[in-house]
Amino acid sequence: MPFSLIWTDTFKRAAKKLLKTHRDLAATFSLVLHKLENNPHDPELRLHALSGKHLGRHAVSLTYSYRIVLRIVLTDSEIYLLDVGTHDEVYR
Repeated sequence: MPFSLIWTDTFKRAAKKLLKTHRDLAATFSLVLHKLENNPHDPELRLHALSGKHLGRHAVSLTYSYRIVLRIVLTDSEIYLLDVGTHDEVYR
């Protein structure tokens, strides 16, 4: 069963900024979102739980340097996209 991706306002702004400065990531970004919709546990996404102040959130890898932070609601089959950016930007 596919998941619904819900883009928060913060994620929309961060994605727009990222794709404006890194146009080369557009295809990868699109592929990662497609994989998230179909199977967030796909090993290529490297889904992992976060701790500390990000407890309850997960992250997936966009590239080696870039991450997407999200919250998965399994009962409603929804994935809330919270932030995207470099490792340091999203884990601040």
